[in-house]
Amino acid sequence: MGVLDRILRAGEGKKLKALQGIVPDIGALEDEYRRLDDDSLKAKTAEFRSRLDRGETLDDLLIEAFAVTREAADRVLGQRHYDVQMMGGAALHFGWVAEMRTGEGKTLVSTLPAYLNGLSGQGVHLVTVNDYLARRDAEWMGQVHRWLGLNVGLVIPGFQTSPAEKRRNYGCDITYGTNNELGFDYLRDNMAGRLEDKVQRGHEFCIVDEVDSILIDEARTPLIISGRVGDAAKLYFRFASIVRTLERDVDYEVEEDKRVVVPLEAGISKVEAALEVDNLYDDVQANLVHQFTVALKAKELYRRDKDYIVQGGEVKIVDEFTGRILDGRRWSEGIHQAVEAKEGVKIKEENQTLATITLQNYFRMYSKLAGMTGTASTEAAELMGTYGLGVVPIPTNRP
Repeated sequence: MGVLDRILRAGEGKKLKALQGIVPDIGALEDEYRRLDDDSLKAKTAEFRSRLDRGETLDDLLIEAFAVTREAADRVLGQRHYDVQMMGGAALHFGWVAEMRTGEGKTLVSTLPAYLNGLSGQGVHLVTVNDYLARRDAEWMGQVHRWLGLNVGLVIPGFQTSPAEKRRNYGCDITYGTNNELGFDYLRDNMAGRLEDKVQRGHEFCIVDEVDSILIDEARTPLIISGRVGDAAKLYFRFASIVRTLERDVDYEVEEDKRVVVPLEAGISKVEAALEVDNLYDDVQANLVHQFTVALKAKELYRRDKDYIVQGGEVKIVDEFTGRILDGRRWSEGIHQAVEAKEGVKIKEENQTLATITLQNYFRMYSKLAGMTGTASTEAAELMGTYGLGVVPIPTNRP
C-alpha cells in the first residue's frame, strides 16, 4: 500500500503519522528540482496537466507538485515550506482541517493544495474573512501560482465592474475571495435571468482560512438579498377593487376559525376575466394567486376598528389582548399592504427577500472542502457533524 493510500485510510488518530510519511518523498526530489532552471521548473505545470489528461489523478501528482511548489516559492518569495507545512498542505488536499498555531505560516501552506488542485482547471477557491486578506494573498501568494503558469483571480466587493469581469476571475485556476462575496455571488447567479449574467462556474474545491469563524461562528447567519417590489402597489389596489365585487360562499369560502379564505371556481373565473388572463394559476411570476389570496383575507378576516384602525392616512394594528395601538408594527406576507389597499390609503413600499442562503448551506455545496485554523479542536465535533471535516493538529516547526 502506498503512502497516499495509507493517509486516506488512516483513522483519526493515525492521520498525523500518515501525513509525516509524505515528507521524505517530497524531500527526495529537492536536489533534482533545485538543479532545474526556471523554464524547466515552470514546464512541470504543463507536464502535470498532460499526465492528468492521460488518466493520472491529483493524488498521483501530490509528491511532485508539492516539491515543485516548494521550489517555486523559494525562488519567487524567498520562502521555503517547512516539512510540517507539507503535512498541513496534504491535510488540506485530502479535505481536512489543518490546525496550525499562529505564526506557522498558514498562508504559505495553502499554496500547496491550491497549486495541485488548480492543475485540474476546475477552479480552487481560497476564502478569507475580509477583503484586505483576500487581496493580500492573491497578490502575495498568487505570485507563486502565476510564476508556475496558473492564472489567479480575486473576488471582493467593488473590485470588478461588470459580470464579465467577475466571471473571468471565477474562471481562473485559483480564485481568492471572501465568504460573504462568494455567497452573495451565488445568490445573484440564482436571480440572474440570463446565463451570460451568471459569474460562478461551480463549487469544486474550497480552502477556508479561519475555518472556526466562517464555518461555525458565522455559519447560520443568513446572507440576504432584498429589494423593493416593482408595481406591487398597483396590484394590491387592483385586487382590492376586484374582491369587492365577489360574494362570500359563491366566489369564495371563509373558515374564520382557521383564518383561511378559499377561492372557488366562480371567483377564480371572475378574477381571470377582470385581469384578462387565461389561467390565474399559470401566472406564477406575477404572483397573482398570492395577491388574490391576501386581498380576500384583508376583506374578510381583518376588520376595521377591531384588528386595526386608520389614523393619519395609515393602517395601524390594534393589539387583540390590550386594545392598544401598535405603532410601527406591520403584518407580514403582503397582508398589511392588502389592508392598506382595501382602505384606500397609501401603500408603503414592500421590502421583500429576493434570495437567501446561510454560509453553512453554501459551503456544503463544494465537492471538497478544507480549512485552516489555530483553534479548531474545540469545534471538532461540530465540524465533523455538519461538514464531515476531520481536524488534524499539525506540529509546530520548532517544538
